[in-house]
Amino acid sequence: MRSIPTTRRRTAAALATATALGVALTALPASAATGIGDPYFPDDGNSGYDVGHYDVRIAYDPARTDHLDGDTTVTARATRALERFSLDLKGFTVASVTVNGAPAKAFSRSGEHKLVVVPAQRVARGATFAVRVTYAGTPDPEGWHTLTDGGANAAGEPHSATSWYPSNDHPSDKATFALTATVPDGWTAIGNGLPGPTTTDNGTTTFRWHEDRPMATYLSTVAIDRFTVRRAQLPDGKPVISAYSPGVEIDAALDAAQPEILAFLASKFGPYPFSSAGSIVVGPATTPSRGAGALETQSRPTYKEMISDEGVVHESTHQWFGNSVSFTDWRDGCIAECFAQYANQLWDEHKGADLDTGFYAHTVADNKDNPSYWSTKLYDPGKGRELDPALYFKGSLMLHALRRTVGDDAFFATLRRWTADHAYGNASFPQFEALAAQVSGKDLKGFFDAWVHGTTVPAKEYLYPGALAALAGR
Repeated sequence: MRSIPTTRRRTAAALATATALGVALTALPASAATGIGDPYFPDDGNSGYDVGHYDVRIAYDPARTDHLDGDTTVTARATRALERFSLDLKGFTVASVTVNGAPAKAFSRSGEHKLVVVPAQRVARGATFAVRVTYAGTPDPEGWHTLTDGGANAAGEPHSATSWYPSNDHPSDKATFALTATVPDGWTAIGNGLPGPTTTDNGTTTFRWHEDRPMATYLSTVAIDRFTVRRAQLPDGKPVISAYSPGVEIDAALDAAQPEILAFLASKFGPYPFSSAGSIVVGPATTPSRGAGALETQSRPTYKEMISDEGVVHESTHQWFGNSVSFTDWRDGCIAECFAQYANQLWDEHKGADLDTGFYAHTVADNKDNPSYWSTKLYDPGKGRELDPALYFKGSLMLHALRRTVGDDAFFATLRRWTADHAYGNASFPQFEALAAQVSGKDLKGFFDAWVHGTTVPAKEYLYPGALAALAGR
């Protein structure tokens, strides 16, 4: 394995060599840098290949927060013959690109985030090839967040990966992931999946992590800080590894409750899908408005400054809905957010709440005469609304109505079938609709038309199905 401590020196040397040799950085045809075809983000992703694995190696010094050195190898299979192809990467100075060990004939930047590569030899259709990119510079703040103490973390949806490594940045192209991160002694780097060997060299420490289940690029992460790391186990022995930035309050009871929460969710959704679990709780960022309050980074969700039981239930549910079973494209936000939000209602029910007379009755009463509450479609809500609040709130309500329409047995059987049938892959909400109808044996077209594809309050028969009918006169 290559040793990351030399990355900074290697990148600087490569930059000088590229300048001296005049590596071709000429403009290339736009056809080499078109996106994968997402209706909301047409420039995202790249066609012509499927990524199998990312080997991301970075070096970061908290004394120099505006700089990151990277050395990433992307291993992929060509789905057509490739005379040129592109990767997604924002910013940075690219020092070198090799394809299967040979220097690229040319590479250039195109648009906001395309790195276009012309290999020395055409890549044959069906061939596996490895693209190695060395680069350095300032990470883009859309996905890379500098912490006030000099630490950093990578997180963001729908985009974050392009802020720190070259990738095929679309959820439909999932891949396994290895991270090697070198930081000064005394600092810790946390990533997805399981930890590997940690080594020290000349005042630096190198941390290794690997996620061996396919992962969408926006779910990859690294967090660097002087972390307090706590460890526990799930009942099946899988490790629960949680990291807390300095100054972040550690809720010992909630930290200890993570295995209980995951076991409860597994009882509803099927076995926990990944090799490890836990949390990353980072301190305040230098630009507080940047980044979400929490994100379901695969196997180890990231939280900003604090965790709560609601947050842990929501982000943990994403490990099944959104992470193991990922979007086909960004119209499919409901297959993640609707379910993660409803999981909080399931947790409340587990603790004794009556969802019919509490959550459902109160939410409908508060919003029945509020047209804006119902105006967003849950599938294909529209460009710029891919993570609209309606997916969380109207979506959670929709799932409870579906549960009362088909009954508990069919509802939870559908959830377990969904997570099993599409494990580690991609699926769309229309596929979920078809599965729910198949498992329940009911015609659910009217229900889904009203709740998912409609933009007004559902008709009474869909708003108050089954046991909820008793609420209709309220």
